[in-house]
Amino acid sequence: MLALSHLGRPVWTPRDYLSLAREGFAQNPIVYRCVRLIAEAAASVPLSVWEGGERQDDHPLVARLDRPNPEQSRQELFEQLFGFLQTAGNAYLEAAGDGLEEFYALRPDRMRVVPGASGWPAAYDYTVGTRSRRLMRATDGFSPVLHLKLFNPSDDWYGAAPLEAAARAVDVHNAASAWNKALLDNQARPSGALIYGGGHLSEAQFATLKGELDGAYSGPGNAGRPMVLEGGLDWKPMALSPHDLDHVEGKHAAAREIALAFGVPPQMLGIPGDNTYQTFKEAQAAFWRQTVVPLVGKTAGAMTAWLKPRFPDVEITPDLEGVPALAAEREALWARLEAAGFLTLEERRRMAGVG
Repeated sequence: MLALSHLGRPVWTPRDYLSLAREGFAQNPIVYRCVRLIAEAAASVPLSVWEGGERQDDHPLVARLDRPNPEQSRQELFEQLFGFLQTAGNAYLEAAGDGLEEFYALRPDRMRVVPGASGWPAAYDYTVGTRSRRLMRATDGFSPVLHLKLFNPSDDWYGAAPLEAAARAVDVHNAASAWNKALLDNQARPSGALIYGGGHLSEAQFATLKGELDGAYSGPGNAGRPMVLEGGLDWKPMALSPHDLDHVEGKHAAAREIALAFGVPPQMLGIPGDNTYQTFKEAQAAFWRQTVVPLVGKTAGAMTAWLKPRFPDVEITPDLEGVPALAAEREALWARLEAAGFLTLEERRRMAGVG
């Protein structure tokens, strides 16, 4: 008679914001670092205000972006905004006051889109506890809320978060950590089969034995727990050992999947691999060019379109000249322009993006 101890069905983290934020950002170091890297890098890029083809350093929007509200600086506000976007796939920026005196980042799990008859959002409901506030579009067409969202092919109103795409890899990474911790606590004993050589067990005996196995020896919390046998029972290990399963490499594979979903090179997260200095520099440049720059450019373009009803001639653009990670690309561009003798000075300056 064999009483097998085997794997059950996987239990995945629910796909809601609070569960993803708790199991992902709050409890997984890879997700935490990915979100922080993207949010801090994107928030560090300054935004320039242009009007009439010229950069405006004394425009009212410049002061409002530098000091968006009494509690936050520009970098703090946008770090929060980009963090929400990476965690929830949605981020909301509110312009408070008739003259857009202050900007605030609103929590995405508290926001609900109110669909309009035209197929676009007519308003937004922001709920905290039992209190709800409706943010309506003004008569000039200006919406007090800028809704940033990542592409979602199955939803008209809300975006899909990188954390949601990486949710199963996050579960695997967290489960491997919990399993390894339990194995260390219980002297790393693998599971197997319980063999009874004394005849046949009655249904009551079998039910009792099965209940003891499920309650005392199943699950990651009981991994490796020593078993007390009597009455002709014998334990035969059948599952692969932790060495054979190679939990460490499994964790690294899950970490790479998480990094892939967020667009962060594994070299920047300390995941074992080709971590030479040169590959780190290349990874950092790829991170900025493929992840941060498109994100900041998308946000600046969305803000330009959002503010059109109040500032029709204004364009907001990211100022990438001061980004150290892109210095090598700028030097290569300047060298090519310097060697292009068939271009005028004005054409070279325009191609270099300096006006």
